[in-house]
Amino acid sequence: MAEQDPYRVLGVSKDASDAEIKRAFRKKARQFHPDRNPGDAGAEAKFKQVQAAHEKIGNAEARREYDQQQQMANMFGGGRGGNPFGGMGGGFEDVLGQMFSGGMGGGRGGNPFGGMGGRPRQPSQRPSRPKGSDIKVSIDISVAEAEQGGTFSFTFKRLKPNSIGTMEPKTVTMKTKLEPGVKHGTVKRMKGQGHDHPEGDAGDVLLTVRIDAGEGYYWDGDSLIQEVQTSYSTLMLGGKVKVKLPSGKEGLLTVSPNTQVGDRRRMNGAGIQGGDLDLEFVLMETEELTDEQRDALEKLAKTGL
Repeated sequence: MAEQDPYRVLGVSKDASDAEIKRAFRKKARQFHPDRNPGDAGAEAKFKQVQAAHEKIGNAEARREYDQQQQMANMFGGGRGGNPFGGMGGGFEDVLGQMFSGGMGGGRGGNPFGGMGGRPRQPSQRPSRPKGSDIKVSIDISVAEAEQGGTFSFTFKRLKPNSIGTMEPKTVTMKTKLEPGVKHGTVKRMKGQGHDHPEGDAGDVLLTVRIDAGEGYYWDGDSLIQEVQTSYSTLMLGGKVKVKLPSGKEGLLTVSPNTQVGDRRRMNGAGIQGGDLDLEFVLMETEELTDEQRDALEKLAKTGL
């Protein structure tokens, strides 16, 4: 059975903050918990999938390991048995070509052995120096930390030569300075800090800044989304719902009749650091029904709603 993408299972994007992932896990685990779905084999299977996803990316260390394993697997084509260095099954030249941009010895087309089989290099051409692959890393900071800036540490794995000259992954911790007001999704390039190359220069580190916006918020690319818990009756009939913005300002939001779950309302300048904010309508969760609510729902069910 193919391995399931834990991000897809939890319903979050790959650039979600660690706190967003934890909140998504709690929500999914509560939704599919066997105690809430007695005798439901489908819900039980979903619950196990959610637990497995949480084991892979549920904390910063586990997520870092998973993300970098995926990077390695993509770099080397997966290998045998999940080993990114596995087997040389695709050919030694293919492995080296994927591992080191530019190949070994600077040959054309990623050919590590120079011009053999390719177009002869013209005498006037100066061979480019080979370079190791870049490393993609992320760092999570709070809204307050983004506003204030500062120096932050992050950890990743980097391929470096060992004492016998072969490449092996080593854990590296670095520090970076972020300016006050840094934006979510900002990418910093740190030259020469990526994977080493046995006959050339090291690649770069590409550090992505992720801002945890807090409970009820998430990022959709560069857009900050705030979930607005809304009852089904308000969605269908229209009305007003209380909303508290990131600034702390509270007000009543008008809901048009026949509003659908997932519909959004843009509020210019109401987001973090003066950015825009999208209010997204989500269905209000109800843990327990009163007798009156149950009676009303049973009557609605008879009408087809």
